[in-house]
Amino acid sequence: MSENIETTLKNECGLVKDRPIIVGVSGGPDSLCLMDTLRQAGYSIIVAHFNHQLRPESSQDARMVEKTASRLMLGCYIDGADVRAYADQEKLSLEEAARNLRYRFMFKLARERNAQAVAVGHTADDQVETILMHFLRGSALNGLKGMSHRSIIKMFDPEIPIVRPLLNTWREETVIYCAANGLRPHYDSSNDSIDFQRNRIRHLLIPNLESYNPKLREAVLRMSQSLKGDYALLMEMLETAWQETVSDVEENSIIFDFDLLSKCSLGLQRNLVKHAMQTLSPEVDVSYSTLERAAAMINNPTKLSRMDLKGGLRMFRESNHLYVCTLNAELPFNLWPQLMGTISVPVSTPAQVELAGGWKFNCEHWSMPVLAREQAERNEDPFQVWLDAKNLSKPLKLRARRQGDQFTPLGLDGHTQKLSDFFVNVKMPQRARENWPLLCAGDEIIWVPGYRPAHPYRLTESTKNILYFSVSRPREKSSQ
Repeated sequence: MSENIETTLKNECGLVKDRPIIVGVSGGPDSLCLMDTLRQAGYSIIVAHFNHQLRPESSQDARMVEKTASRLMLGCYIDGADVRAYADQEKLSLEEAARNLRYRFMFKLARERNAQAVAVGHTADDQVETILMHFLRGSALNGLKGMSHRSIIKMFDPEIPIVRPLLNTWREETVIYCAANGLRPHYDSSNDSIDFQRNRIRHLLIPNLESYNPKLREAVLRMSQSLKGDYALLMEMLETAWQETVSDVEENSIIFDFDLLSKCSLGLQRNLVKHAMQTLSPEVDVSYSTLERAAAMINNPTKLSRMDLKGGLRMFRESNHLYVCTLNAELPFNLWPQLMGTISVPVSTPAQVELAGGWKFNCEHWSMPVLAREQAERNEDPFQVWLDAKNLSKPLKLRARRQGDQFTPLGLDGHTQKLSDFFVNVKMPQRARENWPLLCAGDEIIWVPGYRPAHPYRLTESTKNILYFSVSRPREKSSQ
């Protein structure tokens, strides 16, 4: 056994001695070694055994675990299910079905007993086998780094971690430990069956690869430990990029600033989309092809503006926002200024009008034409504008669009076009158009906030009477 097991338990697994730990014990040497190591180190443990009912002797195994726990004066809980029937019902492999049912049992017990963690007896051999399985599937860095000493599996519990104290311990060391400490592991005949992929890797692939490198297992484990450092660096970069590019996180949707996301490297784009998908749906298996399609949409936005991802998730772009969301997500409207359902709102000067979602419309007189022209020329914010008030004799108001509305946008040399065509041309989000606030003088539209003022009311050298209008965004949330 590793001489640093105490350090691993404390520093790598983050365990404390004043809260219980659920220990998964199958009865084999790995789990018995884990159980006794924790017990001798002074941790409070509760033994959990799940009977998969896949072998005739499985009930005998359960009794043996219960007897061993009783001899060591440890609490023990036994549960089981027909894994084969569950696998057929859910269309899962036997391995995946067994893992799902076993982990559900252990994490349910952990919640009931207020446990700090669920501990399992994965060894260095399991780590090597897992990495090779991931390699054969074409996994990315997250798979090739292998398992961690401590991690959260959100599909089973969003808070209670699973810990693997024996990841640096070889299987043969656990056998020696059991023999030296009077523990009698049982022999699981299913470990010899090559019907399971892990067993084929263990009994066929690894011995074959060891003919090329006798120290293959040590080499794969060393690679895993190296990649863990690289992965930690990537996660730091990802967290920084997440804070910079994500503008809003809701229960069923995550919104990116498209311009900022499109400036990220291809690798960051893929990982940001993957993180968004797994935040919304922790159990979703994100494939490389899915991320490639997502990256292609981000980097070629004119070709595609929406796509289905995987696991009931979709991605689409609206203006400068990119959404990753569930199919039934109620998407927010507070990304844009919206009227609150009224037909029109009178605008006096000076004035401030409350809009939906915390947005505000402001109006005031400016008495310095030269300064106004300078500000207007330098202005890059489409939500503020300076207008010539000379001909604005009619009452001002904010209203929503009407059937047949016309607009004379700045930049068209005084030509008029349908407001609906203008909305399409500037790519205003479809669902935002109905209640977008339009500043009007009488029925004439003089400014579409966020886009353009009307050509007749632009500032000129002869402008003396100036009105300044702005629309301000709601305050950003203090945390995501």
